[in-house]
Amino acid sequence: MKFTVIQRILGLLMMVFSLTMLPPILIGWLMGDPDLMPFWEGFALIFISGFILWFPVHRVRGDLRLREGFLIVVLFWVVLGLSGAVPFMLIDNFDISFSDAVFESVSGLTTTGATVIDSLDSLPRSLAFYRQELQWLGGMGIIVLAVAILPILGVGGMQLYRAETPGPMKDSKLTPRITETAKLLWYIYLALTILCAVAYWLAGMDWFDAVSHSFSTVAIGGFSPHDSSMAFFNNPMIEAVAIVFMLLAGVNFSLHFIAWRNLSLQGYFRDSEFRMYILIMFLLSVVTISYLGGQRTSDMTWVETIRHGLFQVVSIATTTGFTTTNYSNWPGFLPVLLLFASFVGGCAGSTAGGMKVIRFLLLVKQGGREVTRLMHPSARITVKINRQPLPENVVEAVWGFFAVYIAVFVVFMLGLLAVGHDQVTAFSAVAATLNNLGPGLGDVAQNYKSMDDFSKLWLCLAMLMGRLELFTMLVILTPAFWRR
Repeated sequence: MKFTVIQRILGLLMMVFSLTMLPPILIGWLMGDPDLMPFWEGFALIFISGFILWFPVHRVRGDLRLREGFLIVVLFWVVLGLSGAVPFMLIDNFDISFSDAVFESVSGLTTTGATVIDSLDSLPRSLAFYRQELQWLGGMGIIVLAVAILPILGVGGMQLYRAETPGPMKDSKLTPRITETAKLLWYIYLALTILCAVAYWLAGMDWFDAVSHSFSTVAIGGFSPHDSSMAFFNNPMIEAVAIVFMLLAGVNFSLHFIAWRNLSLQGYFRDSEFRMYILIMFLLSVVTISYLGGQRTSDMTWVETIRHGLFQVVSIATTTGFTTTNYSNWPGFLPVLLLFASFVGGCAGSTAGGMKVIRFLLLVKQGGREVTRLMHPSARITVKINRQPLPENVVEAVWGFFAVYIAVFVVFMLGLLAVGHDQVTAFSAVAATLNNLGPGLGDVAQNYKSMDDFSKLWLCLAMLMGRLELFTMLVILTPAFWRR
């Protein structure tokens, strides 16, 4: 293990991350925030810490292997989560504990959207913007951004890209050079963010809310500067914009690139994962709206039923976490149905959480193949995606991921039950954090402030594991990883 190379890269990444303190300073200055010193202090602290790590080994050079890539990603997300908590703790008249600050930082960076703050509307605009900025940076993955920057500094990035990017087929690249791929992903991400912000503004938001919500919409994060989330605006046009961009952000970004390059939408509908993604959203919407319509109260019209049902389906199923109503109080099985939908999440190569639609699709196809084999034991049946047969090792890897996902979920849920949380709260809190969703049920339906310090830090680990899709975290815990 080349620890000096890891130290050098970690120092560089910390110095890059320190720059995220500067935009909130500008926003706070424009909007008249009285105290911006916490962000200046945070910038100085993180930059100097990174410099101290980097300077003693700044002349060290060496090839970065896959093992080092995994370790750097895990170390950086842990350090990044701690660093991102600094402004929350330094702001005067903002009573927040260490565990709360780390929880808020990790939740933002992993695009989970769970919060421990119950007075968002009263936050300084600089801090409110900073929360949204954390989600935007975490959406595509700050590591992918670093992949585009680090080659200029003499550090290769393919190993980091493979360790960070979500999905079971990570070796496919849009361009021959990994640096160009990373830049291309960010161009698409930035373009969607700008379009979303403009659409929000045209729909009725002021510029601060439009930019802030575009950050968390395209990142599929769910943070909002308002306690009541999207219900604050009570505007069907704003909700329609959110639905469109949540759906777009949940699609594999390579499909957006293909559509832009070919000036055609055919690439979307030729993709098996996209078709399954749309089918899941459609079926969930039909079930939710129909059930709500049958159970609706006298003061709820059909228009409101369709409006709220469709919004919550798209928001929860894509793991965004925006709300226009308290869906945890919906009748019957709907809250649990939507929570289970978050386990599937969005497409691979998107900013969504969950296990990803492609894995769900492969599990369905593999299950169908096993049923067919019971009737035709001698048949040779291949699993196909986009009409192309998949290697058996990919199918086996998906089954392995699913088994590990369930095992990790059970461990985290038992941890919360052991410290006294009820079953509904424990189940939904782990589901909402491991799937990077945010809002849960029971005691965490509104926020996570009531949880104890252990539970908050325990769920921070769940958020990180969900963001890095389990194996990136688990692989460094195996003895084989540390052998020479």
